[in-house]
Amino acid sequence: MCRTYLGLLRLLLGQLLRLLLDGVPRTRAELASQTGLTRAAVRTRLDALRDAGFLTDHGIRVSTGGRPAGRLAFNAAARSVLAADVGATHATVAVTDLAGGPLAMRRLSLDIADGPEPVLARLAETWRELVRDAGVSVSPAGVGIGLPGPVEHSSGKPNHPPIMPAWDGFDVPAHVRAEFGVPVLVDNEVNLMALGEHAHSFPGTDHMIVVKVATGIGSGFISNGVLHRGAVGAAGDLGHIQAPGSDDAPCGCGNTGCLEAVASGSAIVARLRAKGVEAHSSADVVALVRAGNVEAGQAIRHAGRTIGEVLAACVSMVNPSLIVVGGDLAAAGEMLLAGVREAVYCRSLPLATENLRIVPSRAGEVAGVLGAAAMVVHHVLSPSVVDQQLG
Repeated sequence: MCRTYLGLLRLLLGQLLRLLLDGVPRTRAELASQTGLTRAAVRTRLDALRDAGFLTDHGIRVSTGGRPAGRLAFNAAARSVLAADVGATHATVAVTDLAGGPLAMRRLSLDIADGPEPVLARLAETWRELVRDAGVSVSPAGVGIGLPGPVEHSSGKPNHPPIMPAWDGFDVPAHVRAEFGVPVLVDNEVNLMALGEHAHSFPGTDHMIVVKVATGIGSGFISNGVLHRGAVGAAGDLGHIQAPGSDDAPCGCGNTGCLEAVASGSAIVARLRAKGVEAHSSADVVALVRAGNVEAGQAIRHAGRTIGEVLAACVSMVNPSLIVVGGDLAAAGEMLLAGVREAVYCRSLPLATENLRIVPSRAGEVAGVLGAAAMVVHHVLSPSVVDQQLG
């Protein structure tokens, strides 16, 4: 009987905590009413969650008669989260609370081509410095990392990443877990951008596409409020869909005619240099557009239309209510967005675009690291994981 009771207690702890994750303080009576449990059963479970630090007292509700009722709320400060969004030449590293709120953040210059061990050592060193400098005293609940290439999410191993061949098949979670002893989750950086935008900028939007337009092009899909990764984590690889009328453009993936080969930052840079315009990076292209350079403006607008033509097919397939455009080239502003909107609204059926919004990123360059934290929070606060930890 005792073993059965403990099993039931463990089973319902995570579900009870989930009710409190919205941040709304509740009394024990309210929780008993919502769960159908007796007040004694609720009290036992709440005591276990409070002892673990997940709950905090939130004052007294004014009584209409009888003993005033104490309220409990989720304690986001119970643990910390270590998060990093790693690009080809830089990384954004952060420590957050269990609500994904940043406690400390730093942007680093690094070279992904140095290989996994030097890069991951740099991240670990930076996390320790941020924890120390910010005075974070609670232990980490988990680590989240975004990488600039395909990742098999179930294992956390990069899968034939084109710009980081030394990382192929490297067991990133095992390597980092040896440093911190907590769960480590790894995903593609654009998937994490989508999680970051959804969690922090558009939490009420259940169907959205987040597009990153930078040196390369990628996207992340949120469907029914959940990130859609596909069978092996390859969903959203927008940059390697064939762009209309671009059959002969060689792409780094080995194919020709890919969207990335004709509409990415690197493709635009090459096109401008061929016309004698001095440009070496996406940032240079954005600076030229802002300075009123005609060739750069036309190139950005054309890239937006080409991206929009590919996105129109996605709109017809998944019917999002929102498309968010981010990445370095999105800093060019309405010039890029106008091209995307022009093609999407022209090529998609009115039923699919009647309420569709196409907007710039709100989270900007921190979307990926916020998404890395959100990925960890979702995992460590899931009912099954909470039940396992506290059981």
